[in-house]
Amino acid sequence: MRSEIKEYQAVEEAAMKFVKSVAEGNSKYAKELFTDEAVLFGYLDGELEHGSIEQFYHNVDTVPGGDNFKARVDVLLVEESLAVVRVLEEGWGNRIDFTDVLLLLKMNGEWKCVAKAYNQNSNTIQKK
Repeated sequence: MRSEIKEYQAVEEAAMKFVKSVAEGNSKYAKELFTDEAVLFGYLDGELEHGSIEQFYHNVDTVPGGDNFKARVDVLLVEESLAVVRVLEEGWGNRIDFTDVLLLLKMNGEWKCVAKAYNQNSNTIQKK
């Protein structure tokens, strides 16, 4: 059964915590969204990042979004207790474009992110 529009809005509001953290370079908002056990997978400048969401918090806290940072949130799926969100990011750290996929579960009436996987646009990869 498709969820009501208000659930899509609630998922979008939850995902905006992710965007706000990245834009401001402050993980405190993302920490409200992600569960403590959340995982991260993706390649940053060609190096695989995987494991605890703590790595994402570190990245956010050490590299601010930048003056030209832009983001768009697309709620792709909401099915009762499961949601999938795509976040398009442009200009993170004044350099990198990402596509993030967030997997959320409704836990105790609140949308929480349990996993983040991402792609860095190939034209923004900086070789080490």
